Amino acid sequence: MPKTAIAAAVIAIVLGAPQARAQDRGIELGTLECAISGGTGFIFGSSKDLSCTFTPADKSFAPEAYFGAVNKYGLDIGTTKQAVMQWLVLTPLKNIYAPGALAGDYIGASAEVTAAVGAGANLLVGGSSQAFTLQPLSLQTQTGINLAIGVSQFQLRSTEN
Repeated sequence: MPKTAIAAAVIAIVLGAPQARAQDRGIELGTLECAISGGTGFIFGSSKDLSCTFTPADKSFAPEAYFGAVNKYGLDIGTTKQAVMQWLVLTPLKNIYAPGALAGDYIGASAEVTAAVGAGANLLVGGSSQAFTLQPLSLQTQTGINLAIGVSQFQLRSTEN
């Protein structure tokens, strides 16, 4: 089976899982958009810096800046330029949001395939007390040549702390 078909199947599973549980979505807190630096995958993983902006759904809160890194473990071969990813931030708990609350460590499945222009998806759970889910709102868009399937660890830190 071609590598691109495997990657496409994994992306479909990652994106389909949150939709299959639509009734369990939780409370929408806002959106998180991250610019992820380019880099090279070293077969068993990669690490890339990121800078993000969280835009709360509750307009009484100002947008927040975050920084961090995304580490991928598993098959990761190739080179990519900067990518942009957007997530819907969900929580099962009411009144949990406070400025800086998204800071923490997230983990989840990831898949991406790139041949000149490509796409990827990452469903992540974590943050303060593992209370947040980052559901892909848009596919990660990037350029380069890359195949990555595995687990992503996402470290998010507030610029205010």
